[in-house]
Amino acid sequence: MAHFIIDQEMINSESLPSFSLTIDDSYATTIYSDTDMQAELVKVLRENAGIPIFDQQEGLYNRLTVENNITFFHKWFGCRTPIPEILVLFDLHSCAKKPLYKCSESEIRRVYFAKYFMSGVSPMVFREPIHGVDIRTINTFINMLQKIKEDSIPVLVLVSNMEHALLLGDAAYKLHDNGLHPVEVDEEENASEPDSPDAPATTNLFKIPAKVDDKMILFDPPEIDYIESQDGKAMIVINDESYAMDSTLSEIEKKLEIYGFYRCHRSYIVNLQKVREIITWSKNTYSLRIDNKIQSTIPLSRTKIQDIQEKFSLK
Repeated sequence: MAHFIIDQEMINSESLPSFSLTIDDSYATTIYSDTDMQAELVKVLRENAGIPIFDQQEGLYNRLTVENNITFFHKWFGCRTPIPEILVLFDLHSCAKKPLYKCSESEIRRVYFAKYFMSGVSPMVFREPIHGVDIRTINTFINMLQKIKEDSIPVLVLVSNMEHALLLGDAAYKLHDNGLHPVEVDEEENASEPDSPDAPATTNLFKIPAKVDDKMILFDPPEIDYIESQDGKAMIVINDESYAMDSTLSEIEKKLEIYGFYRCHRSYIVNLQKVREIITWSKNTYSLRIDNKIQSTIPLSRTKIQDIQEKFSLK
């Protein structure tokens, strides 16, 4: 079994939290983070570990056709997979005779995928591989991941979109200031199965569920910035990303009080641990500034100002 390890000795960066992750060849691993943290991790992997990062930046030959690009890199890397098979695998047969500069962004991305696949390097680390491309190209990348795993090559995918992390990763992690943590998911089909009467009793841990595509992702209350009502449904907000809940604010409010959440407005429940500042815009207009990457501000009802001041012992 092939694998590679990212640990604190390799990281050696004040901008990244301490963590250790072993990536083996039996599944695709994704790390979700904001773009700043992702950029620092890319820098560390390149400079400290000498690992190439596939980020669609290095050269293709724009004036050559798609097929000629594939032929050149096929020979350069000594790839044993026949060129016609490569063209079919990466859905490039229909544009094989087209010069690269006339190709769409998605077609160019698939040429990059073919180049990376033919390189045969191990491990393979991809950065934002499916950002801004069409469904056809996304499916091509997913098929390539399967081929990479069949070739026993460890693969890591870095993304700044939670949906991409769940779509591409057999194992998904979230990297933030507090470290690296697995993204906990609860597949709907498994959740619908009744518990066996013989199953051992377990302690109920409170997680807040939200839907991402066909999966249910489970959030720890402390990582949530606030919850907002949109069209009658509650949306979990973490930095600038939102996740839909199958609940209303009223339904979730009582459950969250014990974790330090407060109904600061008819449309908002805020995590008081994340409040950095109470802003007074006018005599009767207030906001709360959240301590997150984007310094979010959410409204505070004028009827709540005295209550929240008391909670923070400001009066």
